[in-house]
Amino acid sequence: MLPQETIRRKRNGEPLSREEIARFVAGITDGSVSEGQVAAFAMAVWFKGMAREETVALTLAMRDSGDVLDWSGIDRPIADKHSTGGVGDNVSLMLAPIAAACGLAVPMISGRGLGHTGGTLDKLESIPGYTIMPTAERFRRTVKDIGCAIIGQTAALAPADKRIYAIRDVTATVDSVPLITASILSKKLAASLQSLVLDVKVGNGAFMTDAAEAETLARSLVEVANGAGVRTAALITDMDQPLADAAGNAVEIANCIAFLKGGKAGTRLERVVLAFAAEMLVLSGQETDLAAAHGKAVQALASGAAAETFGRMVHALGGPADIMEKADAHLAPAPVIRPVFAAQAGYLSACDTRGIGVAVIELGGGRSRPDDMIDHRVGFDRLRPLGTKVEKGEEIARVHAASEADAARAAERLAGLYRITPDAPAALPEIRTRISA
Repeated sequence: MLPQETIRRKRNGEPLSREEIARFVAGITDGSVSEGQVAAFAMAVWFKGMAREETVALTLAMRDSGDVLDWSGIDRPIADKHSTGGVGDNVSLMLAPIAAACGLAVPMISGRGLGHTGGTLDKLESIPGYTIMPTAERFRRTVKDIGCAIIGQTAALAPADKRIYAIRDVTATVDSVPLITASILSKKLAASLQSLVLDVKVGNGAFMTDAAEAETLARSLVEVANGAGVRTAALITDMDQPLADAAGNAVEIANCIAFLKGGKAGTRLERVVLAFAAEMLVLSGQETDLAAAHGKAVQALASGAAAETFGRMVHALGGPADIMEKADAHLAPAPVIRPVFAAQAGYLSACDTRGIGVAVIELGGGRSRPDDMIDHRVGFDRLRPLGTKVEKGEEIARVHAASEADAARAAERLAGLYRITPDAPAALPEIRTRISA
């Protein structure tokens, strides 16, 4: 069938067959489908949507447009997690080694920062020598020997997605649930996962600010992934404030190391990480119920096994062997570190989380254009959680900046992103909803 016929049928709201979708995606991959035709197809999907069977077919066709990883010979369950992105969201950095220490194999293919949200790869590049694009053999060996490896997407994995996404980005079709679903899952399925847990963020620091929209996306992801043969569940989690008490690159690596060494016990971040670890263990079949799985994850963290796994992973992928013991010696400090003070007494009742992410970019910790260089040293730490009672002039965070002028601007901006009220705000749960097949 001609590409324009596929576009016409979808424009008219007709269902597309698996074979028809596969042919169209093959044309995207080999270039026989033009950029204009991809744009027209994306807009037709944006307006008319796709049935679950169509989205499964699109996801599988995009997965099969490139290499599909082979984990034969690895006797651990192959599992992973994906987040839709947030501010101070460094869950993956701790979750992968915890899951690996509990007996899973976690080949985690991550991304760079997108918009106001931070990227796992940008954070890892704060570590001297860490290779985010290792050879296939090194990637496989690290997963087999250590249990986890966090790397970037190679050009050979789901290349159709790369072309489709670039066109969606400039044609106002990014926010199509079927296209988002296929984009996320095609890359995850190319990693040959057996199970997957999804972190769908909702709140003023997430791409999905509406709870109903977040649930729609989460259900689409879960249904399509399970329809494609991967056991999948999703947690909808809160992003109305930064998840960690740090936002940036090196500062989030430092936060990760402190977490793995037991320094973040009792925090929102710990509760979220352990909840996802428990989900991964149950979905993979390692444990039969969430309570037992949670206990196993707690033990992996408390025993130091997860910290050891993270250190070994970093070294296997080119980083220093003593990152856990000498993080300060390896993570470059910002030239200026300046406190941010509360403008008045009261309770931290709300914050503009997206604004905090944007402020990190303005400091140089993210990109305004794809070719921008990142200053891994900058960002914020010691961010106080919502609900904290403060006095006027009390420290609520610290700025890490390249200059005094940058630090002054960022401190003033960050202080203005918090609302302080006389009364304590109602506590919001970190995990709002669980969605399974």
